[in-house]
Amino acid sequence: MQKKYIYLFCSAGMSTSLLVTKMRAQAEKYDVPVIIEAFPETLAEQKGQEADVVLLGPQIGWMLADIQKLLPNKPVEVIDSLLYGKVDGLGVLKAAVAAIKKVSATTN
Repeated sequence: MQKKYIYLFCSAGMSTSLLVTKMRAQAEKYDVPVIIEAFPETLAEQKGQEADVVLLGPQIGWMLADIQKLLPNKPVEVIDSLLYGKVDGLGVLKAAVAAIKKVSATTN
């Protein structure tokens, strides 16, 4: 798999930044070729264009439909609130990779 971009969007950014750190550690541990970044939701339209998958923090899950409209050619998903609450870097990384693979399977 070539390097993929996983971008997380949220409102404040504190807990999401911690989640990104944990996801990066798991990606390194399991040699998953990804770039993981976090941004405020105000940058979703701009930064989301560069991403292979866009993940939304549960606190902005209500914005899912709007962000999907802004990024019609990208997988956009809300992070599972249990994984988010536990700051489960591996669980969220697995979900992101699964979303990327699902899109790759339908476009190939």
